[in-house]
Amino acid sequence: MLKKFILLFICSLAFPIPGTSQETGESGKEKCLACHSKQDYTFNNPYTSQTEKRLMNPYYILDTASISSGVHHKFNCTDCHSPDYETWPHNGELKLEPINTCLDCHGGDDTYAKYHFEEVDAEFQQSVHFTATGEHFGCYKCHNPHYYRPMARDSKVMTESISYDNNMCLSCHSNKDRFGLLSEKGLFDVMDRHEFLPNQTAHFTNVRCIECHTKVNDSLMVAHNILPKDKAVKLCVECHSSNSILMASLYRHQAKERRNELGFVNASILNESYVIGANRNIFLNILSLVIFGMAIMGIIIHTALRKVKQKK
Repeated sequence: MLKKFILLFICSLAFPIPGTSQETGESGKEKCLACHSKQDYTFNNPYTSQTEKRLMNPYYILDTASISSGVHHKFNCTDCHSPDYETWPHNGELKLEPINTCLDCHGGDDTYAKYHFEEVDAEFQQSVHFTATGEHFGCYKCHNPHYYRPMARDSKVMTESISYDNNMCLSCHSNKDRFGLLSEKGLFDVMDRHEFLPNQTAHFTNVRCIECHTKVNDSLMVAHNILPKDKAVKLCVECHSSNSILMASLYRHQAKERRNELGFVNASILNESYVIGANRNIFLNILSLVIFGMAIMGIIIHTALRKVKQKK
């Protein structure tokens, strides 16, 4: 009898008994965050008629500061989640509802046409993430819809954008539990896999993972075709050159006016990054051309005078 009572009690928490659900009376996401921003939650136990407090599942605790700075901060929770979540305790079956993708809202909408969501999705479906896991890997695996910010376009501090993007990759590739949800392979050590880099700290601080692990697409702000590891960029010259691939990826979002103003793309965009030609100065360059031109003219004049002298 006791076992039956315990079983019924556990089930009541996951699948509430009709007529015992509590309507909070609040509206909007504040109602949800009243619980989902705390370490614990409170509920009325219908069997004991007492109010009890339990620890919240850490995966369901949301950071309100990150939500308020994310692109979706104006939406209510039920704009994406089932309206049935407005009833508390939640029905356990709601956890099985399909999670929306970016295209469910942004696809086919002219308002977002400039972001090329359809092209992003088409490219993503060519990536190793999708080909290896299929529908199990969606937008939300990298882009948390609660916190997502378009750092590549909006960030004025390059290192902040790099850190933000790299943390997306490392949230799985340095987390055994999350990595195990999508792959049966053991989690490898990121630093060991990149031991060929001469200065790992500098690379991880100043370059995004996707610079070397994606195929650059000129029409997209950020490439989404994650390549197999054997096709990753490993040649130093592909980045450390005057025609660096970083110009087509990491630094492409910098204002064109800034590039044109200073004359040299590398000098105006890369700043202190170690790239051949990045420390060029437009005035020194002009001076060097003048000196070179004068040297050529001197040679021509000297040659002409010698020929004249020989004829005499």
